[in-house]
Amino acid sequence: MARVRLRAVLAVSCTAALLLAACNGEETVDDPATDTDDTDEVDDTDDTDDTDDEDAAEADGDPIQIGIVTSTSGLLGAYGDAYVDGLQAGLDHATAGSGAVDGRPIEFDIVDDGGEPDQAISAAVDLVGQGVTILAGAVSSGVAVQMAPFAEENEVLFISGPAATDAVTGINDYTFRSGRQSYQDVAAAASLVDDIEGATVAGFVQDSEFGESNLAALESVLGEEGATIEPVEVPLSATEFTPFVQQVADVDPDLVFVAWAGDTTPAMWEAMEQQAIFDDYTVTTGLGDVATWPLYGPAGPDIQFLSHYYSTAPETEVNDQMVEAVGPENVDLFTPDGFVAAQMMVHALETASPDDVEGMINALQGWEFEGPKGPTMIRESDHAVLQPMFTASMENIDDDPANIEVETLEVLDPEATAPPES
Repeated sequence: MARVRLRAVLAVSCTAALLLAACNGEETVDDPATDTDDTDEVDDTDDTDDTDDEDAAEADGDPIQIGIVTSTSGLLGAYGDAYVDGLQAGLDHATAGSGAVDGRPIEFDIVDDGGEPDQAISAAVDLVGQGVTILAGAVSSGVAVQMAPFAEENEVLFISGPAATDAVTGINDYTFRSGRQSYQDVAAAASLVDDIEGATVAGFVQDSEFGESNLAALESVLGEEGATIEPVEVPLSATEFTPFVQQVADVDPDLVFVAWAGDTTPAMWEAMEQQAIFDDYTVTTGLGDVATWPLYGPAGPDIQFLSHYYSTAPETEVNDQMVEAVGPENVDLFTPDGFVAAQMMVHALETASPDDVEGMINALQGWEFEGPKGPTMIRESDHAVLQPMFTASMENIDDDPANIEVETLEVLDPEATAPPES
């Protein structure tokens, strides 16, 4: 099994990072490491069975340390937690339970970046200084676009996580991703729209790297099909949304595309409902993590959802195994991003040593495999992850998300939402 060290970044020492707006998470999750120092460890071996002991005995080589720079606190904490759950399950799956490659146990050094680019770069500097050659885990788009050039400069492999910004794809040879990107979200939404040519689409987004990425994807996908994109950008600091919702009504769109995340989500949907946006216009948005499902309120069944993942969408053996490993009550929106990241790490390490970064890169380029969502391919030219996407409808609303039913409308083949080559 993997050995895990969870650390909080308590100080910032790197001045090279630029502060960019982050893709915000859905809720704040307390970080069990916030009261610890850099030497604290989380031991996940206490409950292992005899089989795990045998695997550990065989894995007696030098450990392979992998740096996981992600968010385990703050606005992005829930996303980071789901990613880490998937990471552990994916490592177990990819190594047949040993947590090791060629007898060398894999250790995850998990560092909380708090969703802040400067903290992430500071953590990356520390990890690379310790000899780490594989970094992964970015949840924030703002973090991802800073980690990518850092990876190239330091010649280490970087596998970005749930961060959706399209800018990561094709940015350099050292950077990969394990999740979807904004283009794929928008391409999935396009499948819900009839007669897009000549239509007006209001892009209701946050003024952030995540929001800009979605607007760019709207232009690239729907704009190329003849739609006029009208952006409505809302500052991350905003707490009153009525004036921005009114801008949507002023545009009188054929479609309202919402890209939103963070603690302000309930207030935003409430403002839309109060302004009768759902009565007057077709609204589409991404289906968020499970905890947010009740937040759509009475409008939930009227929204046409695009979806990266929810636990009952893929009908695959790998997904069944992931759900069982993580637990049906814990698997969430970005669990597969961690799972796929672990699959990628193990494949790279089975092909090349951790000291051979170029060899690991070559191993991942063009690799086709079965991920939790189904057939998955890392495109050789720009490292885009081609994967199934989903459209869905919400059948009912309940204050308890466990009681909400989501029905899959369509499973979109990887090529149907593939971004243009960078």
